[in-house]
Amino acid sequence: MHLSDGEKINTEDNNPITKRKYVMQEKEEQTVGLPENAGRELKEGEKYHPVMSPDKVYPEVNVRSVGWGIVMAVLFSAAAAYLGLKIGQVFEAAIPIAIIAVGLSSATKRKNALGENVIIQSIGACSGVIVAGAIFTLPAIYILQSKGIEISVDFYQVFLSSLLGGVLGILFLIPFRKYFVSDMHGKYPFPEATATTQVLISGEKGGDQARPLIIAGLAGGLYDFLVATFGAWAETFTSKVLPFGETLYTKAKLMFSVNVGAAILGLGYIIGLRYAAIICAGSALIWFVVVPVMPLLGDTALHAINPIFEGSVDGMTTEQIFSTFARHIGIGGIAMAGIIGIIRSWSIIRSAVGLAASEMKGKSKASSVAVERTQRDLPMKIIAIGVGIALLVTFVFFFVGVVDFNIWHAVVGILIVAVIAFLFTTVAANAIAIVGSNPVSGMTLMTLILSSVIMVAVGLKGASGMVAAAIIGGVVCTALSMAGGFITDLKVGYWLGSTPAKQQTWKFLGTLVSAATVGGVMMILNKTYGFGEGGLVAPQANAMAAVIEPLMGGTGAPWLLYGIGAVIAIVLTLCRVPALAFALGMFIPMSLDVPLLIGGLVAWYVSTRSKDKAVNTARSEKGTLVASGFIAGGALMGVVSAIIKFGGLDLTIPHWNTSAGGQWLSLVAYGALIGFFIWFVLRNKKEKQ
Repeated sequence: MHLSDGEKINTEDNNPITKRKYVMQEKEEQTVGLPENAGRELKEGEKYHPVMSPDKVYPEVNVRSVGWGIVMAVLFSAAAAYLGLKIGQVFEAAIPIAIIAVGLSSATKRKNALGENVIIQSIGACSGVIVAGAIFTLPAIYILQSKGIEISVDFYQVFLSSLLGGVLGILFLIPFRKYFVSDMHGKYPFPEATATTQVLISGEKGGDQARPLIIAGLAGGLYDFLVATFGAWAETFTSKVLPFGETLYTKAKLMFSVNVGAAILGLGYIIGLRYAAIICAGSALIWFVVVPVMPLLGDTALHAINPIFEGSVDGMTTEQIFSTFARHIGIGGIAMAGIIGIIRSWSIIRSAVGLAASEMKGKSKASSVAVERTQRDLPMKIIAIGVGIALLVTFVFFFVGVVDFNIWHAVVGILIVAVIAFLFTTVAANAIAIVGSNPVSGMTLMTLILSSVIMVAVGLKGASGMVAAAIIGGVVCTALSMAGGFITDLKVGYWLGSTPAKQQTWKFLGTLVSAATVGGVMMILNKTYGFGEGGLVAPQANAMAAVIEPLMGGTGAPWLLYGIGAVIAIVLTLCRVPALAFALGMFIPMSLDVPLLIGGLVAWYVSTRSKDKAVNTARSEKGTLVASGFIAGGALMGVVSAIIKFGGLDLTIPHWNTSAGGQWLSLVAYGALIGFFIWFVLRNKKEKQ
């Protein structure tokens, strides 16, 4: 299909007179912001009307949007892979790309660019999710190779595992789009989607309306930049600086910590007090109960609990006990919460499969029913055929390039990928919807353990088994990473009024470009620096390699810890407490959980100070702008800081940010940041609606 710059694609009406009428309407239309009911549950009979009307056509897919989307995908894939493997720092690309898209349209004074910017962001954002999926697992093959294990790694293995995982993630998520973004409207906070939406819509607003977002972005970006680049104060405050804190840390394995970053504070505000409190409750259980109890069990019991564990617990820090033992409880909780979610959404799965079957047989009546532009997905027939082709290609890839033409091993591998990727697609999407953070590393770790155990059981061991486990983990990890990232794109499109089918179609192109870029960068980095001892850091892949190697030797897995987490999730569900939020708190480090609660408390405070409900609502909405600015500024400055460090320019003040003085100063700075947030939102007695 030929696409010209500025072309408007109207699948509803090809009448040129109607098209000109729509163009005239668009020129007259002034976009002022999200509707009042964008972030809350809808009342009975109430309907959400997006910024771009479902009854009109807008520029979305054209040479400009697709071209810039591809450029963003290539640049951010290369940067994210390079930085993630070189210095161990992975950044989320969606928000910086949204900022660049708005900047480009503003610089060229392009009118009605909102739909185009959504497509640019959606294609470009493939970079972050593909990189996250690839670098968590695939470098593990190089690391095992560096240890003397006879393993060969080719470009096509890295490329195809990333590409096929990304494609499966897109296809598995599409049937759940309506449920997450429309049916559950207002029930999930979608913090990252909120920030991205506010950035994109700022390009359509007047200067005064976008002012809170810009000011907050500058303030939050500068704040996080000072910490990340110069180490002006500690990034995390811990109780170890207290007079009795060190004793509690070393003797009782008790510690309190809080990340003082602006971006995470903004996430907490958007998540809200309810979810943040549940997340922190899970964190408190792990850090204040489970971690201190573990050393009391003794080495023998701990070896039985986690067979992968080697050494003695006496020399382990609190953080090491968390990552070696307690975190697995969170993984078990996340897995069980996902299974419970599958059971609850079974009717959605069944209806999607039924619709696909009807379309395949030509019995579907969907084509005769008018579907709003903003609710139009790719046909289920296309999704079903796409899943079949993707799984077939993945099977051939496993059969030819991974398990040396052993059809039984290839069948087992494709079953693991299909079942786990499909079942946990909703978990990834749900996690992103709640906290804006995808627990993909935990789900991938469980996938690696399951695939290793199953592969050993069917006779695939040694070097071939390690490669198979890593490739299977890479495909699943990328699929789940894509599902989590793509639900953010679709929520952004839902709020703004994009056409879902167009986002879905062009997401495949972004996946292809990003997978090729990541594969090339990874091969170059391995040849230039190498992985493992004395090479690139690749911390996530190192952890995965450490898991794969003993399992392929017959070592067991921490099933008891997974079981405890699963039981907790079941009990919470019976008590009507969101199990996934609690399990995420058990999995995510405390330093990242506590600021979510602080942000939630700020959200509650600023939205309850007035007796006038309208004022409280206006302040809450302004707070969302400020929080989005903090997130956007922090994300962008995180990229800048990482590039500066990679360039070999170390501007940090030696030893200051890890000292007691640096930590106490971090509390002062954090207090000032929170004070600025509250003052900026409450400073006007009357807020304009």
